[in-house]
Amino acid sequence: MASIDLDKVLDKAWADKSLPEILAAPASALKGVSDRDGELLLEAFGVKTVADLAELKYVRWAQALAALNTSAK
Repeated sequence: MASIDLDKVLDKAWADKSLPEILAAPASALKGVSDRDGELLLEAFGVKTVADLAELKYVRWAQALAALNTSAK
């Protein structure tokens, strides 16, 4: 089972929320993603929520390429 330290990846306001709430949260709920970054993600890719960002095909492609690189080492 995967685990993650929510304090390291979420803004403080979101760290105590449930997973469904986090996934429905704006992308700016992620630590380091500003409100402006969220606006730009919406404008460029239609990303409104953390779940949308996770499902973004470009993110998935980049993750697959990185995984291939890791397995080639």
